[in-house]
Amino acid sequence: MKTCEEDLAHAAAGGDREAFGALLSRVYDRMFGLAFKLTGNRAEAEDLVQDVCAALPAKLANFRGDAKVTTWLYRIVVNASRDRHRRRISHAKAATGWGDWEVSRRADEVEAQERADWLRLAMDALTPPELRETLVLVLEGLNHAQVAEILGVSEGTISWRMSQAKKKLKAMKEAEA
Repeated sequence: MKTCEEDLAHAAAGGDREAFGALLSRVYDRMFGLAFKLTGNRAEAEDLVQDVCAALPAKLANFRGDAKVTTWLYRIVVNASRDRHRRRISHAKAATGWGDWEVSRRADEVEAQERADWLRLAMDALTPPELRETLVLVLEGLNHAQVAEILGVSEGTISWRMSQAKKKLKAMKEAEA
């Protein structure tokens, strides 16, 4: 015997978890399809349907059965999509004026990440390995005396290695330009 979606909805509203699971397995793909058509974005549609599903147990108590469950669920998905759209517009309006600042901030982050990536790649190519080890320790915030103690060499050697590492990194940077 096949249970209709309306019966599953009423049972789920009464707390029947199996009925809720069965109902979702029947309607989830259709809700997702509608959400995808409304949003035009797979990730956004997935988020929207997940939000609807999370709120569905409480909403099922309001299902009267005047319409088919799918019609009722479609209305919930449409309303949730509208709410998200309104929130997005509201946030965009609130962010007006901050947009330039945010664009600049993100550009700075990208630039900093590019510099960090370049430095990591350059350090990988830095030879001999002692220069790389010294540079890494100094970049960790250790002073020359501490680095010298860790590596078992004199402070003067650390200073020389840092000078060599800087020269080699500068040459690598200039070779790229």
